[in-house]
Amino acid sequence: MRTKTEHLQEAGLPVTDLDPVLAGERDPLVFVTVSGAHLYGFPSRDSDVDLRGVHLLPAEDLLGLRPPEETRSRMWDRDGVEMDLVTHDLRKFVRLMLKPNGYVLEQLLSPLVVRTSGPHAELADLAPAVLTRRHAHHYRGFARTQWALHEKTGELKPLLYTFRALLTGIHLMRSGEVTAHLPTLLGEVAAPAYLPELIAAKAEAEHVGAQDVDGTGVSRDVERLHEVLDRAQAESALPEAAGGLDALHDLVVRTRPTPRPPVTPSAAGRT
Repeated sequence: MRTKTEHLQEAGLPVTDLDPVLAGERDPLVFVTVSGAHLYGFPSRDSDVDLRGVHLLPAEDLLGLRPPEETRSRMWDRDGVEMDLVTHDLRKFVRLMLKPNGYVLEQLLSPLVVRTSGPHAELADLAPAVLTRRHAHHYRGFARTQWALHEKTGELKPLLYTFRALLTGIHLMRSGEVTAHLPTLLGEVAAPAYLPELIAAKAEAEHVGAQDVDGTGVSRDVERLHEVLDRAQAESALPEAAGGLDALHDLVVRTRPTPRPPVTPSAAGRT
């Protein structure tokens, strides 16, 4: 069985020992996983490392008057590699789960695990309950945004993101499974035969142009996959609305650290 470090190395991560960095976080971490190009299966030699996860604020931070730090973000450079870590408080993350937000589910279910816990495993077990046909809207919208970026810049990266989003959405509608790894999806969903070549080309540099690409043919393939996604959504066995609210509510409540006891004057100090 592969170790965590071996799994991260196979995904092309240039730095795999991240525990010293995560040790500096102020609050407990429910999980941290790798997202972005490494998760999607087309990292470049100069790709940054996108870390995503969940932190756990103390209860008084949510009950008090000061705005809680529900989302945290920081960036740093380690051994010449740019990294960024974005985490949400558990309550906010679960609220995002209950929306048709494929992005947070990809983070939750990422096989590239840097930090885990019991609540992480419970969240993953509850993820199927929140999947709906409406998640197709998320992937459709993301694909259109990336396609517009590709048309504007001519870069290969947003083109691969376009195909990845469409194929992930199609696979989700058909199977009820969240799979973000583009090379894996090539074997699950009918995809253009040239995609492996594009993946190989991006390995050389993060912002390389889409060279020798038939723009008309690629545009036709993208629109075809949009049509496939539309049909897959219409025929999907997934429900229209998310479930699992009660179980997720229970998990959020019992995972939260208990409030610190209030500071009261001692009996000896009273007059």
